[in-house]
This record gives sequence, C-alpha cells and structure tokens, in this order.
Amino acid sequence: MRISKFRKTPKVVFIVGPTAIGKTRLAVKLAMKLRGEIISCDSMQIYKGMDILSQTPSRSDRRLVKHHLVNLLSPDKEYSAAVFIKRAAPIIKSILKIGKTPIVVGGSGLYIKALIYGLFPSPAADMKFRKNMQRFAARHGLSRLHKRLMEIDPDCASRIHANDVRRIIRALEIFHSTGRTMTELKSATKGLGDVYDIKLFGLKAKRSSIYSRIDERVDKMFADGIVKEVRRLTRKKLAMTSKEALGLKEITGYLDGEYEAEYAKDMLKMNTRRFAKRQLTWFRKNKRIKWFDVERNSEAKIIANITKKVG
Repeated sequence: MRISKFRKTPKVVFIVGPTAIGKTRLAVKLAMKLRGEIISCDSMQIYKGMDILSQTPSRSDRRLVKHHLVNLLSPDKEYSAAVFIKRAAPIIKSILKIGKTPIVVGGSGLYIKALIYGLFPSPAADMKFRKNMQRFAARHGLSRLHKRLMEIDPDCASRIHANDVRRIIRALEIFHSTGRTMTELKSATKGLGDVYDIKLFGLKAKRSSIYSRIDERVDKMFADGIVKEVRRLTRKKLAMTSKEALGLKEITGYLDGEYEAEYAKDMLKMNTRRFAKRQLTWFRKNKRIKWFDVERNSEAKIIANITKKVG
C-alpha cells in the first residue's frame, strides 16, 4: 500500500519542568482537551507504595485520564532510562494507534532526552582496560591520552576537555569493546524524534515561587503521612533506584533518632529545592522547549496555546 506523502506525522506531546510546578494537574486537563493519555516520565512514580514520596497522580486524576507507568514496579526492582524507553515506546505507539494523543509528563530530564533522541547501546565497563588507560595517562600525560582519542574519534575528542580523564577513557573503552566509535554509535541511535512530530512544552516560574511551592508541597507530604510511608518502605528491600527517592534518606534519619521531624522536613525542602535547580539547568539546555510562565499565564491560557500548537 502506497502511503500518501501528505500524510501527517503523528504528534507526541511532552510536558516538562521542575518539581512542584504543576505539570500533573495541567497535563490531566490538557489530556481531556486533546483526548489524550498520559505517560509518566518519572523515575519514582513507577514504584508501588511510594505515592507520597513520588507524588503519584491521584486516583481521581487517573480515573479522569488513563495514566501509564504509574504504580507498576515493586520498590526492589531497578528502573533506568533504558527500561523506561523499552516500556514507554510501545505504549506511545498503541495510544496513537487508537487515535489518541500521547502526553509524556515528568521532570526526569535524562529519561526524556533518551526517549526523544535515543539511548545508544553502551557496553559494560571493562575495568582492566580502564586501569591500563589510567596507567598510560599517569606515565605519558593526559594530553597523550586525549591525542589517542583524537586519532580514533576526532568529533568526540573535540567535545571532551583534554583534562576530563573519565570521559576520555570511556570513549576509548567503547571503541575498544565494540570496534565502533562513540560518534558512530550515537549517529546510528534513533529515538521518538526520528519517527514522530515531537511537541515539547515546559512550565516555569521565578525561583522564589518554585521554592515556595516546594515548601507547601513538603508540608502537605508530612500532613498526608510521609513518615508512615517511609517507615513501611524501610522494612523492605529497596533497589538502588528507589533508594534515591527524595525524602527517603531525610526521614530515615529522623526514624533512626538522628534528629527531630522538623529538621527532616527542613532537609527535604532544601534538597528538593536543589533538585529543582538541577532540573531547570538540564531543561534549559534544550532549545526546542516552548516555555510557559505559570505566574504570567493562566492554566487555561497555557492549555489553549498548547492545543493550538499541537493542532
């Protein structure tokens, strides 16, 4: 069957931004407007029993709009960008197949980048090779090591500082293990952006406003029973991924008697602010994101603008 050259490329919508900015609430309303389904792009919302820690979409929101990759994995299972892509890609395809709009929502920058641009197959660490390269650098200097990479993969070498020994060795290690340069592997890697029309939208606000939202959220998390949730989780075996949930370490310290609950709350606020700052730094590097200031634009106006751009 011949496909018409005028056939439109399917659209996939992304809603990104820092924690506590209001992505989930806006995405639910947008999905109702666009007849869409939501795919959570969050490294923690995938886990069961971490509803407060991960700020999992409420049951009422999940009744209004179908959500994917929420409350699926036991906290003892590992999760990664690679696993996320493996799960998310077929879901997006199935949503499009039934004529709906996939809306990917979250603040996990690495997962979003990997889904859109692809995640090239990276070989396992070769510790023997790494030690040999470290000895070579110690004997001959970093400039010689960087020169070796320049001879093998000039494009990659030009993007790595001559003093960045870790990244230089990793690039050399990839060539040693696969016989292909990092540049070759990346160029052969495909993501959603090679198949679909990606619409990237970001929510932002003044830093002081984001911090205020975070403080309010953390206060509510404590009122909702985050201490009980963490106490329950500490009785289980946790994966390396789930152990990184914001709030787990802070509240475990309180449960272990290291400090008072108020101190744990203050720590969680501070660490969440730092996390939000890192998220903003990551997303600002992507020039394709169309930003909306949530303080200058009403939710209805943002949804109307996105709806218009999605078409």
